[in-house]
Amino acid sequence: MSQSVKEKFKLGLELPTDPRWVNLAEKQLEDILTDHAYCELKAATACISLIQFYPDLERLVEEVMPVVTEEWGHFRQVVAELNKRGMKLGYQRKDLYVRELLKFQVKGGSYHDRLLDKLLTCALIEARSCERFRLLSLHISEPELRDFYHRFMVSEAGHYKMFLGLAKHYIGEEPTMARWEEFLAYEADMLSRMDPSGDRMH
Repeated sequence: MSQSVKEKFKLGLELPTDPRWVNLAEKQLEDILTDHAYCELKAATACISLIQFYPDLERLVEEVMPVVTEEWGHFRQVVAELNKRGMKLGYQRKDLYVRELLKFQVKGGSYHDRLLDKLLTCALIEARSCERFRLLSLHISEPELRDFYHRFMVSEAGHYKMFLGLAKHYIGEEPTMARWEEFLAYEADMLSRMDPSGDRMH
């Protein structure tokens, strides 16, 4: 792996996922694929919301627009994988991970405070998804699924970098990284208190 590729996958997460999570996920494949599908759908929706909230930020709009299409395409790919296996897309469930993460966003802050936290929330969700996809791509028993998740891992790493880059562009390197460290610490503590579940991506 080249140095540039290695840099792309430096996620900085403070609490690594226990690799045994893959064993739980593999035993509940229909549930994990359903949850994955809805994660992609929600990612597309989050990108649309960013454009709606910040149409005046030209770089944000230009960089986020293609991600809407990409995430919708990912949703379709996961549903196709379910169908191929004779499985069904189940109902969407509450995403406890995202719900807890949203509690850390500033309430009633300035325009820039809110923008920063929205971008960092997106970056962190993509980073954690990338980390989970990497585990699946390395440890799930079926070779076809390893390839399937490797492709998603690469995509999520690019999205993580994009959101973090947008935050640095609009807010500045120093305040972005200071707040990012706070997000990472909060997420690690949050996950340490949550029961690990093999039927959820997060």
